[in-house]
Amino acid sequence: MDGPTGVVFPDTGGTRSTTALGRAVVADALRAVDPVGARAAEHETNWRHGYLGHFRRLVEAGLLSRDAALTIARDGLDSLHTRMRYLPADGPEVALDQACELPDEEPLATATVTGAGEVRRELALPYRGQRLRGDDLRRRLDAWVDAGVIEPSCAQAVRAVQANPDWLDLRDQRIVVLGAGAEMGPLPSVLRWGGEVVAVDLPRPEIWRRLLRTAHRYGGRLHLPVRPGTPTDDDAALAAGAGADLLHRLPQAAAWLRDLDGRLVLGNYVYADGATNVRVATAVDALTVHLAGHRPDVALAFLATPTDVYAVPGEAVAHAERGYADRGLARRSLRLLSGGRLLHRNYPPQADPGINDSLVPQQGPNYALAKRLQRWRAAVARDAGSTVSFTVAPPTRTRSVLRNRALAAAYAGAHRFGIEVFEPATSNTLMAALLVHDLRTGGGPAQPHPWRDEAYAAAHGGLWRVPYAPRSALGLAVLLGLGGART
Repeated sequence: MDGPTGVVFPDTGGTRSTTALGRAVVADALRAVDPVGARAAEHETNWRHGYLGHFRRLVEAGLLSRDAALTIARDGLDSLHTRMRYLPADGPEVALDQACELPDEEPLATATVTGAGEVRRELALPYRGQRLRGDDLRRRLDAWVDAGVIEPSCAQAVRAVQANPDWLDLRDQRIVVLGAGAEMGPLPSVLRWGGEVVAVDLPRPEIWRRLLRTAHRYGGRLHLPVRPGTPTDDDAALAAGAGADLLHRLPQAAAWLRDLDGRLVLGNYVYADGATNVRVATAVDALTVHLAGHRPDVALAFLATPTDVYAVPGEAVAHAERGYADRGLARRSLRLLSGGRLLHRNYPPQADPGINDSLVPQQGPNYALAKRLQRWRAAVARDAGSTVSFTVAPPTRTRSVLRNRALAAAYAGAHRFGIEVFEPATSNTLMAALLVHDLRTGGGPAQPHPWRDEAYAAAHGGLWRVPYAPRSALGLAVLLGLGGART
């Protein structure tokens, strides 16, 4: 079959346009709450570069009320599910929400690998060549809060996990890691703590060889999807037979997960480049809806990107304002010489909440839509009573970031502006601890508005509390970091 199969964009007159889909979904999300904003999105002629303001408007319109935010989320998700399609390799195209119910003639089996390592149930955070625990970890959390790298609620949540090491025993539930090979996922930590991980990733032997090595090193159990008849006593054969393709074989993956025993925590850590990111994110969302319909106790877990638009607490605005008032002569002069284009203030004075706009143009509208639909799903699921872990993760030197030369340079120069970029091992352990906190507290404390749920325990790396609007410093960070990015 020519062209893409699996989860696909809608056919609009012979093409499957990512631009048309993104523009339409954003407009549909805004229509009931902000009809003027909806029309502006519909008539945007340069979506590739003009999307930034429309994604910001989605957040601003949602601040009107809790109901407004949830209406935007529901309508955006409804639009996406109505428009996206599923095209089997050997059958007719169907609506997205029918995909998971389709039969698959090759059901997956389950292989289980039990690690031989010691189970460790003390929270220890790898950081700059050390493993921080006890008082050292508490001091690091305090330092991050003082520097504005994480929100105080993030430090409080980590301290709660530290004070309750029994929380790290996750044998009572199965942590499904969609995108198991992702650097930011919790798989290594959960296995180190002796937990149960259900790993889902593409049928690529190199991914599974790495995951199997991790499983053997720690003390937990790894459950993986395999083709029937795959030998389970030989890692080479196991790696060759493992994998599930969420994008192209969604019914197969759905049936396998639906039939697993135990309480599932469905963790979304998938990523792909370009338009494929929207397709795979949509596949995961269809899977989420399907599993929630068959298993009402399923919990959800998401890692949010810090490079997005968020409403932030007044305390974060005040922190940024203090930094802006204390800026030096060189930065004042640079702002004047640039005609105000560089280093302008992060927030209007005394904004509460403030709007932090850390969208990075180079990441593009497909990335923004893929991440926004996860935020919408988290809000809607939480409102429906599901346990949801949604945490803003810090800027991190992952392989996907470092492949982009501009982003790699910006990250290398970010420290000049008070932003801390984390190493993957630090980020994934910190985020795993926050996942534990949310699972043990029913999703964290109840909040009156979805924006406060998103702000709770955020580890944004400083983007919310720096003096300058992030995009107004981005070009300078790239220039300052070019040398560091090459090393």
